[in-house]
Amino acid sequence: MRLLRFFAPDGTVHLGVRQGTQVRDMGVREPLAPLTPAEIAAAPLVDAAGLRLDAPTRSVPKLMALAGNYAKHVSESGFSGPAHGVWTPQVFWKPSTAILEPGGSVALRANNVFFDWEAELAVVIGRRAKDVPANDALGYVFGYTVINDLSERQYNGRLENRDKREFDPFFDWLMGKWFDGSAPLGPEIVTADELRDPHCLPIRLWLNGELMQDSNTSRMLNNVPQTIAAISSILTLEPGDVIAMGTPEGVGFARGRALRAGDHLKAEIEGIGALETFIVKEGSK
Repeated sequence: MRLLRFFAPDGTVHLGVRQGTQVRDMGVREPLAPLTPAEIAAAPLVDAAGLRLDAPTRSVPKLMALAGNYAKHVSESGFSGPAHGVWTPQVFWKPSTAILEPGGSVALRANNVFFDWEAELAVVIGRRAKDVPANDALGYVFGYTVINDLSERQYNGRLENRDKREFDPFFDWLMGKWFDGSAPLGPEIVTADELRDPHCLPIRLWLNGELMQDSNTSRMLNNVPQTIAAISSILTLEPGDVIAMGTPEGVGFARGRALRAGDHLKAEIEGIGALETFIVKEGSK
């Protein structure tokens, strides 16, 4: 199935099941709630065109993301890529307030110095998972969507007379991931029964129509099962948790191009969909 959430005329957010150019309106319900074929068939049809979408899920207990999960992105960031041995996942958090709907706008803040893009595959967890072996891990996946891990690369970069501590660079990097609206998500969730292999998908991002990122999920250093196994060995994954699987090369910082007001981003993963985002000046909506 292809699941989305959209605003009904009364302002409530409904779950929809996309069927080509139409959507079955399932009413107000959570995207992970079970659906029977009979329920879907009985739901009214609405045209997909013109629907105003919300993020396909906002019931996200934990929004996690991988750093440095594509070798060429590691290199363009100024670090050494994998040489031999085990390349362990590096996982960080983004807050729920970072989630943004498809077609949404992100307002640059006064402390945005170098705001950047990162197109990524996002994994939605469907079952409670703890100590899951990699060979069973895909059975815990509900589905997949697209996320753009918008990142402030020079947080605190304008501070003067700073008394810098040893770990300030790390925390500046981390807090640069936390801005409101910095996790556009969508446009829909493709369930795991429809997208059985998440490791062969072209992933691209355009800035104002110019192709900036062009890669494939086959180039991830840690694949989805390895990542679920690693995370679930530390903490319990819950239904609705989202894991962003890292970005390929082509980010703005490596190009010397920060996001500016008026920019338009389109992040696309073949087989899932295209996620559009607009950058506006502070105070705009």
